[in-house]
Amino acid sequence: MHIMKRSHAPHVSAYDAEIHHGKNAGKIIAFYAFFISLAFLIATPIAIVYTGETDFWQNILRILTSPSKLVTDYFALGGLGSTFFNAAICGLACNIIIQVSHVKASATTFPGYMLVVAHCFYGLNFLNMWPPFIGVLIYSKLTKTRYRNNVHVSLFATALGPFISDVIFRYTLGEQFAAGKIQTTVLGICLALFFGIAVGFVVPALLPGTTAMHRGFNMYKAGLAIGILGIFIYSFMYRTLGIDSPEVITIVNPEYYALPYAYRGFMNVFFILLFSATIFLGFAFNRFSFRGYPQLLHSTGYGTDFLDKFGMPVCLINVGVYGLCILAYLNVIFILPEIFPFLPKGVGFTGATVGVTFAALTFAADGQHPRNVWPIAVGYAILLALVSALCLICGMDMPWTLSTQGYINGIAFATGLCPFAGKYGWKIGVLAGFVSAIICTSTASMHGGFVLYNGGFTAGLTALVLLPILDFYKVKPKFEDDV
Repeated sequence: MHIMKRSHAPHVSAYDAEIHHGKNAGKIIAFYAFFISLAFLIATPIAIVYTGETDFWQNILRILTSPSKLVTDYFALGGLGSTFFNAAICGLACNIIIQVSHVKASATTFPGYMLVVAHCFYGLNFLNMWPPFIGVLIYSKLTKTRYRNNVHVSLFATALGPFISDVIFRYTLGEQFAAGKIQTTVLGICLALFFGIAVGFVVPALLPGTTAMHRGFNMYKAGLAIGILGIFIYSFMYRTLGIDSPEVITIVNPEYYALPYAYRGFMNVFFILLFSATIFLGFAFNRFSFRGYPQLLHSTGYGTDFLDKFGMPVCLINVGVYGLCILAYLNVIFILPEIFPFLPKGVGFTGATVGVTFAALTFAADGQHPRNVWPIAVGYAILLALVSALCLICGMDMPWTLSTQGYINGIAFATGLCPFAGKYGWKIGVLAGFVSAIICTSTASMHGGFVLYNGGFTAGLTALVLLPILDFYKVKPKFEDDV
């Protein structure tokens, strides 16, 4: 079977990609990561004024000291300004770690940073992020490997942050736990440190094996590894020991719920400015040119390091364009219940929605772009149409819509299945999105909602289902990249 080439023109940017990668990519990655952290910091006082958040420091303390299993909306738990500040200080901490450790520029540095700041809106905070870093640092020392080679492991391991918060502030308290009241025990703190150290040794071992399982067809490679680890931890901590699994902490926040669609106007302005600035930065670094980006859009995204192949300036252009596409998708699905009254009302720009918007951009320098992601979104839309038809025929109420929180989170990480569309064509991409949409709201119960990479875990399971089926029926890839 003839396999078509997806790129038919030179795939270099205005800078030679190889030279640019060697000399400037690390600087641009570090600069852009700092730029995002700075954007969060600048947005903080504006958000405080916009929402009238008078109890800022109390909200920060609540975010830091509350159990944070999926989905803990930090906008509701704290506030818009306090959540942005949490993302800013966590991002700046990562900026410092990247600089101090002298990380060698690679396409894994950017995803690690993006996933940390993404989850700072719904489960990760400046307190529960540190045990995994300590664990990986100890692992590096004992195995006599350079920490800079494992920084990305530290960043990915923060996905288990909800376990750490629960161990510190709830697990050892039992019936004495009261939401909103700061309590902890020495045992809880010791268990959290032990947990972080254990994670530091286990995650590096799991990552290569689980990546081999889905053969690179799930961009969120750490999702499957950490999801599986989370199942074992949750099963032991709760099911095996017979301890009741906690509910998500909810706080009545009148400031939050008084605004329709949870800060739609503020977040649209923020994202438009951020993504437009990103496009301009890429355009400027690319010598005021879009050269290379059309070729990137024709890449399959499978096993393709955009950073090496096209250079970081073109990747920045992709981040901005792709981000605006995601923003457009969100605004469309928010109004669907208004157009189709039989659909239930969804959510708007909640903390989780904002977080997964950043998460969906994670691999924009390593395989994701609008052309290979749109089939995944179509798969979700087809499932919605099918379920809507069945519910109307059977006289049942529609249980969900695309703006239901679980499905917003699901599709953000399902974009990691884009290599299916890139390699096999859009029809298989649609199928991947359809299968992922079916299971996206069920997988969190497997790990109790304590793994922030639940969407990546779902995408990994989808790949494990699809790949043997494609192999069995001898479905061959249609496209490959130019070498």
